[in-house]
Amino acid sequence: MRVLKVPDLFDLSTIMVSDFSPGGAFGSDTNEPDFGFAFNDSNFSDRVLRIEIMPDSPETKSDGDCCSSIADWARNRKRRREDFKKEIDVVQRQEQVLNCNVPDTVDGLTYENRDDDAVAMIEGSPSDVGLNCNQIGNDTAYDNYSSLNKDHLTVLRVNIIHISSPILAAKSPFFYKLFSNGMTESEQRYVTLPVHASAEEAALLDLLNFMYSNTLSITTPTALLDVLMVADKFEVASCMRYCSRLLRNLPMTCESALLYLDLPSTVLMADAVQPLADAANQFLAAKYKDVTKFQDEVLNLPLAGIEAVFSSDDLQVASEDAVYDFLLKWARTHYPKLEERRRVFATRLGRLIRFPHMTCRKLKKVLTCNDFDAEIAPKVVLEALFFKAETPHKQRALASEEANAPYRHFLERAYKYRPVKVVEFEKPRQQCVVYLDLKREECARLFPGGKVYSQAFHLGGQGFFFSAHCHMDQQSSFHCFGLFLGMQEKGPVTFAVDYEFAARSKPTEDYISKYKGNYTFTGGKAVGYRNLFGIPWTTFMADDSNYFINGVLHLRAELTVRQ
Repeated sequence: MRVLKVPDLFDLSTIMVSDFSPGGAFGSDTNEPDFGFAFNDSNFSDRVLRIEIMPDSPETKSDGDCCSSIADWARNRKRRREDFKKEIDVVQRQEQVLNCNVPDTVDGLTYENRDDDAVAMIEGSPSDVGLNCNQIGNDTAYDNYSSLNKDHLTVLRVNIIHISSPILAAKSPFFYKLFSNGMTESEQRYVTLPVHASAEEAALLDLLNFMYSNTLSITTPTALLDVLMVADKFEVASCMRYCSRLLRNLPMTCESALLYLDLPSTVLMADAVQPLADAANQFLAAKYKDVTKFQDEVLNLPLAGIEAVFSSDDLQVASEDAVYDFLLKWARTHYPKLEERRRVFATRLGRLIRFPHMTCRKLKKVLTCNDFDAEIAPKVVLEALFFKAETPHKQRALASEEANAPYRHFLERAYKYRPVKVVEFEKPRQQCVVYLDLKREECARLFPGGKVYSQAFHLGGQGFFFSAHCHMDQQSSFHCFGLFLGMQEKGPVTFAVDYEFAARSKPTEDYISKYKGNYTFTGGKAVGYRNLFGIPWTTFMADDSNYFINGVLHLRAELTVRQ
């Protein structure tokens, strides 16, 4: 009779190398078999997992074992993280006193001193004690572990779970290394894992269940976050991805978004959690899109929230000068010490400011601002000035090159006040030439009665601005495009200028003069033309319009101070 050779289900060598690739068992959570029937069943298990439940700190206990809200979860998580660090420090000090050369593996305990990393101990079966002097008995190992930590990590209780090493190893590099390190301990039957009582106990059981069944029964955000943290601890990427997806599907709030962005860096940087971080960033950027409406709220955001809001291309602000002023105010509020403020500008905040789109007057202030490092300020200002000196084609090329970068410098935001380019002359007369470009879609949004303002520019110590309008012509017979020049200062100030308005026009694409004259400005007054081009709005916006060149309307004004 022919005998078929059946592979050993518990032989770790049957787990193929391909399973550990990004598309294999460690990286995939789709089309995987459901072994839920085998969870905690001795008939389908080759190991026994001892989960040692450790007490929480008194501060954590006082809030209760259950977190009823995201805020409670965040507070308890922070306390547990601090407590864990204290425990590790105490244990390390004890080890240094006992033996300064104690290795990382003590009495069979695979122990890595990384904050919140998994700690595991492999033990032999109690029945094996004495049979092999190289094997570590359950009681012996447990006593050694307890004596090392009895004053600090008292075991409240022990949960016994029957596990299958191939199933766990296929899902987790942590368990794979634990069961296949080639040492005698990797062949032992008993494995001990210490966890905190408050949240890790339930989360670990949920994680183990997931590794068998590929699903979770929990749905609350706090429970999912607990499982996510434990999954990161034991390197179960498929569960991290699963939790991340469930959390993204829950209603996002400002509180939850900030919590997701405040997760430990090891969790936040994982590929499985990146979509959750992206969703949190997008939520905050959309919520605070118009910063002027939420100035007080945004001023109270933590650094992660500030980065989410001010890295957005769709941020609605008056100008990049306003971004600079706001971030300076935020930094001085949250980092009162100058050294800390300089550090955060150099490493985090500086990359949020698009210096090339700031005005030259504000760039001068950057050079003398004490909040910036003396070496950084000249570099960012010089880069901004070189960008301003480039041709429009080169500027667009530079902006497109960083289209996929997380932080952009050259791409223009949706400023409420449109940027202008100014060329100034001091002699023989004070004069400036101002260029204003408007995209076709920006002009289209003006219909039927809108207006858009330019950023301020200066001549002879006075501030001026453009305003473009869509309104009815003087006879109220049709809509048309109008352009006006206003002076910022209010009050009894008078200022006389000669002016000329021009626009680029097809087919030559040269600037063609439209109107010229002179005007004496007083505070709050403006001069301009209701119908700059002398045509109806429909003709101005038509596909064959003479005034849109590659989808952009190019306007120019020359201003000269009158003697």
